[in-house]
Amino acid sequence: MRRFLSLALVLVLCLSMAACGKKTEDSLSDGVLTVAMECAYAPYNWTQPTDANGAVKIKDSNDYAYGYDVMMAKKIAEALNAELEIVKLDWDSLVPAVQSGVVDCVIAGQSITSERKQMVDFSEPYYYASIVTLTSADGKYANAASVADLAGATCTSQINTVWYDTCLPQIADANILPAQESAPAMLVALNSGRCDLVVTDMPTAMAACVAYPNFKLLDFSGTDGDFEVSEEEINIGISMRKGNAALCEAINGVLATMTVDDYTAMMNDAIAVQPLSE
Repeated sequence: MRRFLSLALVLVLCLSMAACGKKTEDSLSDGVLTVAMECAYAPYNWTQPTDANGAVKIKDSNDYAYGYDVMMAKKIAEALNAELEIVKLDWDSLVPAVQSGVVDCVIAGQSITSERKQMVDFSEPYYYASIVTLTSADGKYANAASVADLAGATCTSQINTVWYDTCLPQIADANILPAQESAPAMLVALNSGRCDLVVTDMPTAMAACVAYPNFKLLDFSGTDGDFEVSEEEINIGISMRKGNAALCEAINGVLATMTVDDYTAMMNDAIAVQPLSE
């Protein structure tokens, strides 16, 4: 705890001396950590009507946010002795919000890709998410054992994700539909029969199978038939404005106290209480 307090003190001192006035440089001097997320991406984050399970009220809303990302944000804010403020934004607004200084950081299940790293800085990974496929349990691709077995499928995924941009093109002769605006929209497309399958990450798929019992999860990881993705594309990080080294150091200090097993346990807790699991 002493290490966290020291990091927080350094952070506050550095931010209070900054002259440019960006929120990402002065907000913590006011004792507030402002975090953006979709609040619509279970089990990473979602919206609920009450503060059940420790949910945090969404800024300018009567609703509350919870999920793995909120759990992590609470841990970081507590370590920095800061009040936590959750801002709800759509997926494509997250990076611009960090760049413009509207929020301090984004905790929203973002992959640490080279493209994003050109626009924002990232913490060390706060989760490691393998790539999987969801299809109908009674569908044509239910027994697929590799990406090759998905050939010819009509498919989609969420916009501006490694799932859509990198993985779907690896399916031979795929009929790739337009990208969906959100993870829930992607799941609705599959459930309605508009596509044969979607590609996503393991936590999203596990949560989806609770909400949609007719879905089947296909996991090719560890086999020769898996999707080809780099380590950076499955490492999930916390993004912040470029050059905000003090905040990055402080967040990494918190993450350094946690293990992969801690991340897994916390994600399992999030999946267990997501709204559609009850």
